[in-house]
Amino acid sequence: GNTPLRIGLVEASEPQLNWSAQGFDVRVSAITRASQRIFQSVGAWEHMVARRVSPFRQMHVWDAAGRGVIHFDSADLGEDTLGYIIENQVIQAALYDRLKQLDNVELICPANLKRLAWDADNMYLELQNGSYIASALLVGADGSRSWVRSQAGISVKGWDYQQRAVVTYVKTALPHEDTAWQRFLPEGPVAFLPMTDGYSSIVWSTAPEHARQLLALSDQEFAGELAEAFEHRLGAIESVGPRAAFPLRFLQANAYVRPRLALVGDAAHTIHPLAGQGVNLGLSDAAALAEVLLEARAARKSLGSITVLRRYERWRNADNLAMLLAVDGFKHLFGSDISIVRWVRNLGLTLTHHVLPVKNLLMRYAMGLSGDLPKLARGVPLR
Repeated sequence: GNTPLRIGLVEASEPQLNWSAQGFDVRVSAITRASQRIFQSVGAWEHMVARRVSPFRQMHVWDAAGRGVIHFDSADLGEDTLGYIIENQVIQAALYDRLKQLDNVELICPANLKRLAWDADNMYLELQNGSYIASALLVGADGSRSWVRSQAGISVKGWDYQQRAVVTYVKTALPHEDTAWQRFLPEGPVAFLPMTDGYSSIVWSTAPEHARQLLALSDQEFAGELAEAFEHRLGAIESVGPRAAFPLRFLQANAYVRPRLALVGDAAHTIHPLAGQGVNLGLSDAAALAEVLLEARAARKSLGSITVLRRYERWRNADNLAMLLAVDGFKHLFGSDISIVRWVRNLGLTLTHHVLPVKNLLMRYAMGLSGDLPKLARGVPLR
């Protein structure tokens, strides 16, 4: 928001702000309550609500290879919703609307980056058009193939999941009941995420070869395959939007910071989408970094100082790694065909479903209602 810091936002291209009222963006995010509070705290939430957000109040997860089931209901926690399904283009447009209202942020766009350099006091960005930007701190929020990360010589560890996520949106014969549905298949989970007017957003994680086949099918054939994979839980699939697929990776940068440099979001860590936590982790990174920087400024410390930035790194590395490993463990557990593993996971799902304190603890954590949350994620304004 309107902090005393002067910020330049460098973007390669303007976002697509005027899209057709017909259809949805095939890329959506499951926004937790913590992320919703961050959006509220920075004044962007109202711009999202003015466009389109879809609350989900329940979550139903079951296993194709057994009888394991777990059901989460926000009412069990005395909460109105578990979170919101929001199209990525809506999030982007709302953040741009808010940016335009801020005097201390300058949008430098379109701009292509050419070179990164630094000295004892500043980071320097050279743009393709020959101009330079100097700043006390550079934040790399440029995704899993981060240019900033590679220019700074920060290595990554990780692997490709040998999976693709097929995404689209569909209209189902039966109402989705404001519920996020997820079924675990041997090749990966298929999720139906509730949107407006009886539509659901689809994220189907599967083997690359199967993903290619799914993209090649006619709409009618795809609708049949999807309904089958989903055990016809929401009845027949009446219409199908455009389909796309993208590879799934697990990635963790070996450092989140260097002097005068910090990485946030997918530039620092990329996660399997089965828990829908990737974008939420990135938003918590940004909120934690903002908090650390404003505290440093109040204490008259240099924003680019490595001791200041290490505080951000320690804070977020622990949280992110816990989530990355939990999701990765889940992925391997649910991707296993070994019968003992199948038995354990079905028992685990069913036990967790019936042991309310454990289930509620899991829910609170996944919703961003507990853990070492940044102030913005708790709705506490930064001073």
